[in-house]
Order: sequence, then C-alpha cells, then structure tokens
Amino acid sequence: MRILLIRHAEPDYSIDSITEKGKVEAELLSRRMIRYDIRDFYVSPLGRARDTAAYTLEKMGREATVLPWLKEFSGRYPDPETGELRLAWDIKPRIWPEYPGVWNIHTFLENALFDEGDFRQVWQETVDGVDELMAYYGYIKDGPVWKCDHNTDDTIALFCHFGISMAIVSRLTDISPFVLWHTMLSLPSSVTEVVTEERIRGEVAFRMTRMGDITHLEGNGIERSTAGLFPECYTGIDTTEAENDGLNGKRNP
Repeated sequence: MRILLIRHAEPDYSIDSITEKGKVEAELLSRRMIRYDIRDFYVSPLGRARDTAAYTLEKMGREATVLPWLKEFSGRYPDPETGELRLAWDIKPRIWPEYPGVWNIHTFLENALFDEGDFRQVWQETVDGVDELMAYYGYIKDGPVWKCDHNTDDTIALFCHFGISMAIVSRLTDISPFVLWHTMLSLPSSVTEVVTEERIRGEVAFRMTRMGDITHLEGNGIERSTAGLFPECYTGIDTTEAENDGLNGKRNP
C-alpha cells in the first residue's frame, strides 16, 4: 500500500485558502497527481487543503472524503520559557530535546509537561483517526508492525498539513512525533510518500520513501514557498513577529 501525504499549497491564513502563487503550485501538483492510480482521496476540512485538492479532483473527476481529524494538529502544552500554550511542533530547538522521554515513541506522552493543555487529547484523536482509516483497508496495529491479511499495492492520497502529516507518519512508523516535527519539514504543495513492506506474510511495516518532494515545482522553475520555515540565517524574526510583518518567517503549517 502507498499513502501520499500532500501538504496544501502556499497558504493565505487570513482567509484559510491559498495565495495566487499557491494556485500555481496546486495546478502543477495536479498535473503530477493525475499520473498516479489513486484508489481514494481524503482531505482536511480546512479551506487551504480543500482548495489545493480541488485542482487534482477536478482534473480526475473525483471527490474526496473529508476527515475531521485530518485538520492541522492542534495539540498544545505550556512553553517552558513563557508558560503560554504552544503548538507541539513550534518549540525552540534547544528546548524540546530536553523534555524527558520525548525522543522515544513509547515514553513521549508520559512527560509531565503534557499534564496541562490538550496535547494528549488531540494526540489520541489523531491515533484513533489513523487507526480507523487503516482498519478500513485491513491494517491493524500490532506493536511495531501492522497485521494485514490482504496487503495490496493500492494508493490513497491525503491532502492536509505538515503537523498532522508528521503525526500520521509517527503512528505508522513508531517514530516519536517530536523527532519528525522538529527535524523534518514538508513545504507547501509537497508530497510525502509512505509505503508498506511485507517481509513476513500478513505483517507489514511502513517506510517513508519520499519526504516533502517538490519536484513538480522545481521541474517548472517555480521557487519554493517557505511557509512553515524560519529564516535560513538569523534575522531576529520569530513566529509572532514573522506573522505580523509578513516576512520570510515561520507560518503555522
């Protein structure tokens, strides 16, 4: 089985849609997507993901199922620096590795920091959503692997967001979401691909074969969007200032 996790095109968060550049990205993405034999499409309920998916769905004459849990991962907990509730994927790099156990998929939820906020609740909703979706195709989580009596080479596509994409990869692969959130990034309109390996009959593991692939943009000479990425070199811009100034700072994925 192949799962395509597609981040929305360049966003305009003020209207929960995509920018004019984002529309170009979504169009080029759609030309790529029509080459896949996709069994089913799923989409986040948020406008920027749905507007991105619309280009592909229209070309293919298809519809997508809206999954409420596929909206951007919204779990928050207190920032140790400020005490304010922050999104799980938006903590400064020197701080998050010091949280006891967060590197480990088996221990990250035990951190006392999550006693406040709704991180654990949102994480459980995400796990339940992933497990329900995978069960629909016959895959049942069994420790580090997934049981499946009839594994196939079908492809499904999920149009969504960076934070939730990494949460899904975390559940599929048993990698701590904090490792993925803070060391990986899928840029706007990018494609992340996860596939099954069946080395023992009826037992599969998932492996990521593409991460944030934007060859559909690069091949057409389109400069990548940087939404979700802090400046490459220090400017003094952090999340709040960047969002206020509209500069090349991080945006909420």
